[in-house]
Amino acid sequence: MQVEPGTVVVYTDVVCGWSTIALHRFYREREKAGLTDAVRVDHRLFALEDVNRFPIPKRYLEAEIPVLGACEPEFGFKPWQADLSAWPGTSLPANEAVHAAKLQSFEAAEELDMAIRFAFFRDSRPIHLLHELYDIAEGCASVRTDDLVEALETGSARAAMMRDYRGHVDDVQGSPHFFLADGSDVHNPGLELHWVGDPGAGFPVVDEDDPSAMADLVRRAAGR
Repeated sequence: MQVEPGTVVVYTDVVCGWSTIALHRFYREREKAGLTDAVRVDHRLFALEDVNRFPIPKRYLEAEIPVLGACEPEFGFKPWQADLSAWPGTSLPANEAVHAAKLQSFEAAEELDMAIRFAFFRDSRPIHLLHELYDIAEGCASVRTDDLVEALETGSARAAMMRDYRGHVDDVQGSPHFFLADGSDVHNPGLELHWVGDPGAGFPVVDEDDPSAMADLVRRAAGR
């Protein structure tokens, strides 16, 4: 896989809690290292609803929330607080919005992606609805909302997003999977876990959580 210097390719889905933790840590370590301008995230889609062949599973995600929250308390993970009818059954419009923002800049995609994750995991907003995505984008300084609206309503980002997803789905272990310009890659850096019981009925158990692994990944991504 071709990864341009100064970028790190990340395959993910905005409704994946583990990738949310990974990106939250990546941005935090990147800022601490003073490398924000030296390395940007190139967001790519790993469509969980397509891989798993079912809509966003509310019971599955809510079993993960306490574990995710324990790993990163400052993020503010919460169980779904809104009406059940507002639960998004699909994440594809939200993921497409991130890729539409990437047409503007990597910075715009990074900011909108994380804003969507906060909206879903913390604020219980229906991120499958266009007006919600537009409202979220309005709060992102790096995103030109008018251009985002045009991109989403003409589908200008969708074909490339889906083509890349189909072309690399077999290369991706899961969300998140990081690919670096030096040819290395890592799935869910610093975190190892397993499920007890069936997904949706059981719960995840973290076997290893090493936040320092992300600091190393940031340095490697920046070529340091």
